[in-house]
Amino acid sequence: MPELDNSVVVENLCKRFGGFVAVDRINLEIPKGEVFGFLGPNGAGKSTTIRMLCGLLKPTSGRASVAGYDVGREPEAVRQNIGYMSQKFSLYNDLKVIENLRLFAGLYSVSSNVLRERIDWALAMANLKGQENLITGTLPGGWKQRLALGCAVLHKPPILFLDEPTSGVDPISRRQFWDLIHHMAEEGVTVFVTTHYMEEAEYCNRLALIFRGRIVALGTPSELKRGSMNGELLLVACEPLGNAVEVLQSAPGVLDAAVFGNALHLVVPDAVAAIPQIEMYLKQHGIAVGGIEKIRPTLEDVFVSVTTGRDATGEMKP
Repeated sequence: MPELDNSVVVENLCKRFGGFVAVDRINLEIPKGEVFGFLGPNGAGKSTTIRMLCGLLKPTSGRASVAGYDVGREPEAVRQNIGYMSQKFSLYNDLKVIENLRLFAGLYSVSSNVLRERIDWALAMANLKGQENLITGTLPGGWKQRLALGCAVLHKPPILFLDEPTSGVDPISRRQFWDLIHHMAEEGVTVFVTTHYMEEAEYCNRLALIFRGRIVALGTPSELKRGSMNGELLLVACEPLGNAVEVLQSAPGVLDAAVFGNALHLVVPDAVAAIPQIEMYLKQHGIAVGGIEKIRPTLEDVFVSVTTGRDATGEMKP
């Protein structure tokens, strides 16, 4: 895909802090209007990547362009063409709602002849019409979240970076927030979002899973669930669960075992062949088996599979 058709292009991007490699030669192309999810455990390199893409941190090597600007050579141009919202919402709690909007409009150099129009739009989008004089710190979490989004897009940026944007808000507010995000994407805004909520990852057009600074899986949610597991998945109903998972961690042919609700999820090379073997193995160890069946993996299963456990040979991943 030509670079002009992409909002974000990343080529062999790397960031080192002394001898520590935080981001290790990642490559990405994100087209205009895509909702792109970036998932990874704490310390995986998500925030470092976002800081480089937002022009806040200079790469050690490689290159990246955002909205057509090089993040290393033109960081100020990058910052003027993006919106950014963090999990802390980047708001000033002691200011009124309207004061926060005016402040961010100034920071983003919103022209005075469209200022009133943009502030009215942000208030309507955040459902805060008539609440302009409330102190921001007194707002419920969902209201703060929508206000922070309005502040981040007052200048109509073509690209929006959201760093854990729904942390600490209730499920209804979270869903309403994602409705807003998809509406923006339909209007051509590119959205780059990090989240640790696996159900939210389903809302993204594509996902990248990052682990130890490297992208270990990339694709649509459906593609990842279909092809990124290092084996096949079994649901095992048995008890006691604690003893069962301990026993199965060292069972032959089991690549990974984890408690999932009131049952276990096992990753095995061949589900059909493994079912009778697992049932016999558990019974031999005094574990009562209620049933074993092959199931489709969730994104959480995929995430765990590509970041922990053993590979298809049964060896622990490095």
